Amino acid sequence: MTDSNLKRIYDKVMAGERLSFEDGMTLFNSNDVLTIGEMAHHIRVQKNGLKTFYTLNQHINPTNICRNDCLFCAFYRKDGQEGAYRMSLETVRQKVLERIEEPITEIHIVGGLDDGLPYEYYIDVLRVVKEVRPNVNIKAYTAVEIAYLAERSGKSWAAVLDDLLEAGLNAMPGGGAEVFSERVKRKLFMDKLSADEWIEIHKIAHSKGIRTNATMLYGHIEKDEEKVDHLIRLRKAQDESGGFLTFLPLLFHPENTRMARLPMATGVEDLKHIAISRLLLDNFDHIKAYWVMLGKDVAQIALSFGADDIDGSVVEERIYHMAGARSSQMMTRSQLKKLISECGFVPVERNALYQSVNTETEIIDQV
Repeated sequence: MTDSNLKRIYDKVMAGERLSFEDGMTLFNSNDVLTIGEMAHHIRVQKNGLKTFYTLNQHINPTNICRNDCLFCAFYRKDGQEGAYRMSLETVRQKVLERIEEPITEIHIVGGLDDGLPYEYYIDVLRVVKEVRPNVNIKAYTAVEIAYLAERSGKSWAAVLDDLLEAGLNAMPGGGAEVFSERVKRKLFMDKLSADEWIEIHKIAHSKGIRTNATMLYGHIEKDEEKVDHLIRLRKAQDESGGFLTFLPLLFHPENTRMARLPMATGVEDLKHIAISRLLLDNFDHIKAYWVMLGKDVAQIALSFGADDIDGSVVEERIYHMAGARSSQMMTRSQLKKLISECGFVPVERNALYQSVNTETEIIDQV
């Protein structure tokens, strides 16, 4: 331990005590990343042993046309702009059919807020996926999209979630949270939900049995105290509803955005965010190191810094690659298992709900 300020936090972690906001600030202010990682790894092993989860999944982004104007987004286009697209339901069907021979257990669906598509389209996308793959887990639509669909339809958030459940929704991704800071929201994503609204939609989903993920976007203009506040608020929401599955610290890729002047966070900063997330979010079972975002090398190291999940095969990823991600867009099961096992961890294939599956995709136990 090179930072004596961490001694008190180290003792609390080893005693199983909850860390405070002040502890979070001490962690972010410390350069002793190895000790922070050691503490996070201790919690990771307590919760999941050496298990490291991955999934065979497919990403589908039905439209990149969006009425919002977020400064950090390289994915969205305005209707008619070069590069803008919207998939027909038949194209969605073909996307699923393209991979029908692969034992995919999760299909991840997010897109833009496209005023050119009716409310029913977003519901029908799920129905089409379930028609082609009736046994797949659909993880679809961020809280931002849920609020948008409620506005378009005149329905409540709860009623929209009911419609999606009926169409086949199994879980929700955690995007759209960005950072729970009104200061950052005003500067970067004025048209998106407030922190309270994002949390409330997830809590409504949890009340209906829909498990969800949570995220935090870092590496732009956010301050350390805003990140700690974000994590503490997520922890409080999890205390209240218990419906969050995993947390993903999301690295901001500035390339091809209007914030391209900003330097990208370093690998050390990535590891620090993952480790601090593991330490503060004591009531979250899983912390994900998203290999598409981090790159395979950093994702491997992250498994010793608190992360116990690397996401999955992905197949086709648009959002981070349109922002300049250099990683490949797909890994096979054998590549995912090798990435995990060569670091000394035990690969566990899962579905979207963290149920483990065997190579024939039959659910065999609840992890």
